[in-house]
Amino acid sequence: MRTIYTFYADAARIALQSIFAHKLRAFLTLIGIIIGVASVVVVGAAISGLNTYVMEKVTAVLGVNHFMIGRMAHEGQMSAEEWDRMNRRNKILHLDDYDWVHEHCAACSEVGAQLMNQSDVRQNGEQLFGVQIQGCTPNMQTIEDKTIDEGRFFLQQEYDTAAMVAVIGADLKDKFFPGQDPLGKTISVRGLPLTVVGVEEKRGSMFGQSFDKQLYMPLTAYRKIFGGLQSIQIHGKSATREQFDAAIEDARTALRNKHKLAGGEDDDFGLVNTGEVAGEVDSMTGGIAAVVMPITFISLVVGGIVVMNIMLVSVTERTFEIGLRKALGATRKQMLLQFLIESSCLTTCGGVLGFFLAVGIAWLVTATTGVTMTVTLFYVVLSIAVSGGIGMIAGIYPAFKASRLDPIVALARK
Repeated sequence: MRTIYTFYADAARIALQSIFAHKLRAFLTLIGIIIGVASVVVVGAAISGLNTYVMEKVTAVLGVNHFMIGRMAHEGQMSAEEWDRMNRRNKILHLDDYDWVHEHCAACSEVGAQLMNQSDVRQNGEQLFGVQIQGCTPNMQTIEDKTIDEGRFFLQQEYDTAAMVAVIGADLKDKFFPGQDPLGKTISVRGLPLTVVGVEEKRGSMFGQSFDKQLYMPLTAYRKIFGGLQSIQIHGKSATREQFDAAIEDARTALRNKHKLAGGEDDDFGLVNTGEVAGEVDSMTGGIAAVVMPITFISLVVGGIVVMNIMLVSVTERTFEIGLRKALGATRKQMLLQFLIESSCLTTCGGVLGFFLAVGIAWLVTATTGVTMTVTLFYVVLSIAVSGGIGMIAGIYPAFKASRLDPIVALARK
């Protein structure tokens, strides 16, 4: 056992001596591996960062443990035929549907309702176009985990009396009340004044779409302005992740019973499980990775070819050394392992340097652009394992060639 350990230690020492004896050549050889590993890790970090970024934004908008029921809400992708069939089959949802689900969803911690429209908002001669107006129940603050930066969300009493009050997003505050306290002031929607009672915390944007161009008002007041012909959205939330599936099933069953659907009939409403958004995001980023990663791996293959070439040169240069070691009793297997260890050490060093380069690039991109770059433990293992594996593969032929040298012929080449 000690002999085996000594052999590997000596082989590693000789490999490192050979690398440090030709520092410039070793560095130039490593450049391909460094760039290849850095490319793989940076692309992987960008894809992981995209996943994190999208999920953070989705959570900021929808909250957690949250599902929606609507006339045309749907899970995942569907064909044009499925959409047309759903459009003909599904019913408009009314407030009594919301009331029914609210009463019969035992596993739901909250059930709310919401209507949405786009409208221009005016105040003191200023105008902001395309604001998303949301009429909702007061508990939508809890359902979607909304954070109020100033003031408050509207109250149940204001909902019951259809009070003309509003909670605005950060874009509306910046547009209409720069440097001012907006609370108690009014803004106009379709010519009707609304009193501002709260300002939502800034949520940012995603893919150029602002999440702060919002205005929330009581659903009862919304229906006075926009009418009551729209199909409402019913929103539900469970207290914990463990109760989430039960809450969805309770709500689905309650609405099916309300609509008197038999067991074999399809739902005549759509349901969006926001918990499944993570799966869809993973699927999207997985598709991107499947296309991009093989391209970046090409650079690693090129780096491996360079390593193979350098190792062949090394075998040629060290012919006498190889012959002398074999004449002193080194076996073919030992010589094979000697050069495999050397090529692996070389590429593993390149993998480590490439990983640190990637971490630096990821940090720089995040610091200068705000774009999330997430380097995970997976990429640490990937950078070292792949580069070391490429070293093994690239070193097989040179190592095999060295192990096959005839010691007498090799010594004669001195």
